[in-house]
Amino acid sequence: MLRFTDFSLSRGVKPLFEHVSFALNPGEHAGLIGANGAGKSTLFSVLLGRLHPDGGDVDWPASWRVAHVAQETPALDRSALDYALDGDVVLREIEQDMATAETAGDGHALALAHTAYADADGYTARARAETLLAGLGFTPDALAKSVASFSGGWRMRLNLAQALMCRSDLLLLDEPTNHLDLDAIVWLEDWLRRYPGTLLVISHDREFLDAVTQVTLHIEQRQVRRYGGNYSQFEVLRAQQIELQQSAFEKQQKTIAHLQSFIDRFKAKATKAKQAQSRVKALERLERVAPVLSASEFTFEFRTPDAAPNPLLVLEAVRCGYRAGHRSEGGSEGGSRDGSEGGGKGGRAGETAIIDSVTLSIQSGERIGLLGANGQGKSTLIKTLAGVLAPLAGTVRGGKGLSIGYFAQHQLETLRADDTPLGALARQAGDAREQTLRDFLGSFNFRGEMATSPIGPLSGGEKARLALALLIWHKPNLLLLDEPTNHLDLETREALTAALARFEGTLILVSHDRHLLRASADSFLLVGERRVRPFDGDLDDYRDWLLAQAKAAQQADSAAAAAAGGGDARGDGRGETRSDSRRDGRRADAQARQQRNEKRRPVQRRIESLEKRLQALGEEKRALDEKIGDPASYEAANKAALTDWLKRQAEVGTELESVETEWLEAQEALEALDAG
Repeated sequence: MLRFTDFSLSRGVKPLFEHVSFALNPGEHAGLIGANGAGKSTLFSVLLGRLHPDGGDVDWPASWRVAHVAQETPALDRSALDYALDGDVVLREIEQDMATAETAGDGHALALAHTAYADADGYTARARAETLLAGLGFTPDALAKSVASFSGGWRMRLNLAQALMCRSDLLLLDEPTNHLDLDAIVWLEDWLRRYPGTLLVISHDREFLDAVTQVTLHIEQRQVRRYGGNYSQFEVLRAQQIELQQSAFEKQQKTIAHLQSFIDRFKAKATKAKQAQSRVKALERLERVAPVLSASEFTFEFRTPDAAPNPLLVLEAVRCGYRAGHRSEGGSEGGSRDGSEGGGKGGRAGETAIIDSVTLSIQSGERIGLLGANGQGKSTLIKTLAGVLAPLAGTVRGGKGLSIGYFAQHQLETLRADDTPLGALARQAGDAREQTLRDFLGSFNFRGEMATSPIGPLSGGEKARLALALLIWHKPNLLLLDEPTNHLDLETREALTAALARFEGTLILVSHDRHLLRASADSFLLVGERRVRPFDGDLDDYRDWLLAQAKAAQQADSAAAAAAGGGDARGDGRGETRSDSRRDGRRADAQARQQRNEKRRPVQRRIESLEKRLQALGEEKRALDEKIGDPASYEAANKAALTDWLKRQAEVGTELESVETEWLEAQEALEALDAG
């Protein structure tokens, strides 16, 4: 068991934890959450032995092995596969024992080392490491490349693979999804669900926390409170706790006011002095309930865009990519799938084509999420739409009145450290009044002196907020957002999600935050294999598709390995075994289910669309009925409006009947598919 008992710790003069006690049982998976600066990473440093408590104790079994993701990766010549294998320290020690015994000619020691090697699953270690790296996005060709050849984000993936390779009892993960695309996050979730040890994870990705944790540790007001359940369950329990605490506080305040009133009225009267004194003592003994001091919720709004053309953008046979001298950002695209240097993808001399022949029309009001692994071209497509990259071939036409707001993956790098939020906005705002600019920045929590302070010392989240503010000022009618949540905490992510839900323009979004994607996108495009095509399904379908793809690839690798080794050892040389027959039966059942689901999805989406329309029409009809039922509507001044309301009431009634008929037909079609 991992146990904190009466734990206290300060950093400098700032107390972070005061008399904290909580425990995690072996095998529990916990999310560690709290505001930025609350002490989450500090708690990890204590568990890693880098910091020591000022008071109290932190205990766990001496036999436990602790694994974590290193923050630095030296530029080694060692291969990616060997680097990942280095995470299994026990196995590396056994290999060293084997080498020592072989050099010394000690047969007995060598036999013992070989036995230990087998017990440590040494003969499957390379296969396990290859599976880890494949899940994190590394291609087979990348496994032999040196660590030094990878870009920074991919080196962090190597560090993650090394931590997962370690046979640990306690695994500490600090923002493990920061450098991962959605494909790798889905794989990591699946791996962590099966992790048998104790897991403690810091993350701003609520869906990731929901998927891999069953306990939530919340840091607030220098305390750590344990909640049973994942992040979504924590939110419910926390809201209930706040409501109960506020109710108890208000009730106690009434009691205090009553006692104080009695004391004030009767303390000077001889006949009541004794009773007044007893109430003074009761007031002193009363254990005070603290008021709820929840942080004020951060919210902001997108400014209402000007009228938009339709379509906004049209792409005809566009080839997206890079010309010589224009490198992709961060080495994530324009290079190889695994992020190592080099690796052009064809095209004319001096060109690196990422996506071929995109024909696409962006309609006003569309809300599109881009799916696909890193390196497949999502950012390249966004840059082409934004005009940052010229197409290598084909044409991109924007409608008259198109106003694009583009948030790049590395948008924060465009901010000058010596600039101020007010200065940066003033240069874009022309002759707008300073108070107008200050009011606008204040809505993004840049108030008072913060608006005129240098940008350099701001945190990553604050810089991301400022970059969003600068983008929103221009009232774009087409938003192109490429990983806008990379530096945002949970509170600001929620604010962005809510603001995008209310945004009246058109949106194209790249994000590994599924909560943001679910709330913001109505349809999805899949970018991969040099193509852009519609994805027929939602994010749950995409997760299932990814896991099925990974399983199929693993089975293909196993089959290839078996063929190279002279056939499947499970067969008996006389044809199909019963196991093969069952496997084929399961495969046929799975294919039938998939075909049925593919037929159900468009019908289900149609039903959902009709239900939304029915709800909107029902609300409009209720509002019209109230207006028409109001006697004031029949006054002479409202005659014209009443005529319009009556006309619209008839139209809504007719449309309601039509939509209800369509809904019933769609339900019947869905039932027929389920019955079949």
